Amino acid sequence: MNIANNKILLTGGSSGIGLEMARRLKVLGNEVVVTGRSRQKLEAVAKRYKLDIYQCDLSHQDQLEGLLDAINSQYKGVNMLINNAGVQYNYSFTGEVLFKDIEYEVDVNFNAVVKLCTAFVPLLMGHKESAIINVSSGLALSPKKSAPVYCATKAGVHMFTKALRYQLEGSNIKVFEVLPPLVDTPMTKGRGKDKITPAQLVDEFMIGLERDRYEMNIGKVKLLKMMHRISPAMADNILKND
Repeated sequence: MNIANNKILLTGGSSGIGLEMARRLKVLGNEVVVTGRSRQKLEAVAKRYKLDIYQCDLSHQDQLEGLLDAINSQYKGVNMLINNAGVQYNYSFTGEVLFKDIEYEVDVNFNAVVKLCTAFVPLLMGHKESAIINVSSGLALSPKKSAPVYCATKAGVHMFTKALRYQLEGSNIKVFEVLPPLVDTPMTKGRGKDKITPAQLVDEFMIGLERDRYEMNIGKVKLLKMMHRISPAMADNILKND
């Protein structure tokens, strides 16, 4: 995959993994539009890194449709979609669980990914080379008990991405998936240990993208994938209480 001189839409780009991806891709001469919920954070990112921004809550259908309208009018020529936005709530189903939290996780982590891919495939077909990049998680392979809905949505993204890749084989659209381990981001603040930095993740991501590694198992996820081949039960047990 050519990693320079693309026009890119990246969701969830105001902090963490998304911001580091956007920053690094911008340095290579790509035009990058990042989305996020917070106008204040987006404006700070735009000022510091010279990125184009679009405020959007992907859980709201009208805002998602507004984003697609903007791509068709303001940001024509986008040839790379990076679905990175995500949210994780930790809760136990033996305690209080709010329907609104479940709906928000599913809408942002899974439904928005599928809807954006649906809208973008016809647009991406018009380019010589284009790509869809979905960020899932190592938790798509083995879940942890404290985040059942998050893990389920990421497993859904994992399977959806693989099936979409099958459908688009032989086309000009390359379909990638990034499976991170625990990364030190605002979302994971106060959770877990032995985190990698967003910069470490993006180092591997950039290499994988350029070399057409369609499924990028980052950091310890490589070991997790290997363990799944040997003993799925052992892999699940290790992640269970993570």
